[in-house]
Amino acid sequence: MTVTASAPGTTTAVEPAPPTARRVAYGLILTLAAIGLGVSGLPAPLYGLYETKWDLSPLTTTIVFAVYAVAALAAILIAGKVSDVVGRKPVLLVAGAGLIVGLIVFMTAQDVAMLLIARAIHGLSVGSIVVASAAALLDLRPNHGARSGQLTGVVFNVGMAIAISGSALLAQYVSEPLLTPYAVVSVICLLALIGIALLDETHLERQPTKIRIAKPAVPPAIRGDFWFAALGVMASWSVLGVLLSLYPTLASTSTHIHNLAFGGAVVATTAATAAVAQFFGSAFTPRTSAIIGDVGMAVALGLSIPAINSHQWGWIVAAAVLLGGTFGLGFGGSIRHLSHVVPESARGETMSAYYLLAYTSMAVPTILAGWAATEWGLERIFPWFAAATAVACVIAAVLGMRRR
Repeated sequence: MTVTASAPGTTTAVEPAPPTARRVAYGLILTLAAIGLGVSGLPAPLYGLYETKWDLSPLTTTIVFAVYAVAALAAILIAGKVSDVVGRKPVLLVAGAGLIVGLIVFMTAQDVAMLLIARAIHGLSVGSIVVASAAALLDLRPNHGARSGQLTGVVFNVGMAIAISGSALLAQYVSEPLLTPYAVVSVICLLALIGIALLDETHLERQPTKIRIAKPAVPPAIRGDFWFAALGVMASWSVLGVLLSLYPTLASTSTHIHNLAFGGAVVATTAATAAVAQFFGSAFTPRTSAIIGDVGMAVALGLSIPAINSHQWGWIVAAAVLLGGTFGLGFGGSIRHLSHVVPESARGETMSAYYLLAYTSMAVPTILAGWAATEWGLERIFPWFAAATAVACVIAAVLGMRRR
């Protein structure tokens, strides 16, 4: 890739890379995105160990998880504009380095404060990777936005499934369970970071400008479509927050299988099934996929209650599979639908509003569930959480059918 010099304050033009280089860059950026989301779910099977080691309450565990969501939201609101000004590659390199720093903090953590710091660093890093990688993929294949969005959703869930199951297996069967998983993933992050460092910049034309936080706003003409998509992601990400913070402990307590590999497998199964559903969900229109997913999540949440109460691991895994598949359809359809209807001129502010609601719905219900679990017990409050979230899913589906 050849850079053309220009006078200060003017646009910098860069000759496009050859097709093979673009394909390699595309694959590496998708890989970094998968690793980033994998890191976000990596501690999920380990929270039970922290609770035992430091006598933590479910509320403390969910606060540790929620810090990630708040930090990721902050990064999402500004990282896109930063990458427009300085380029995608610098943002991805800094964010990738942040993943490694956060993992080192996890490895050396001696108290809850260090867990909070590690999760904040990872939230900032993953949020930046989500935004900058999405922009970089569009730079490389500007006419395949829908396909890139679909693949991004798939690799997010694949990365999470591999990281969670791998973390659980290492913690269960290898020495130093609170060190080894983070060390292994640190090496993987370093290799990915070296690959990104060798790539050329994908943002071919940049105009120096001020960096501002993207202000959330929704054009009046698409507000109905926006709330249909937003309610779907709010309901699905509420489920995701509890799945990643409390569900492994709930599954182990219900079945009396106190094996980290089992708790990790339950959550990893949900993520893997979501990836498969998102991959094949393009066979439906975005609205249809979202409606099917919203209704399906409501049904899956309802069935998860007797599954947990059965104390049978087979029923719990089956409920996780159904929940993952419907989550994939609901979330994937919602984001595809919103991307289809939002005007290009309002894309930044609309997506900021979308992710503001998404990450808020991940953090707030998770903290509330943790507080209630601390007060009354996790098994007692889970049915109420599932029922409330199922109602939100149904409302989203009804709104989508009315907008049809």
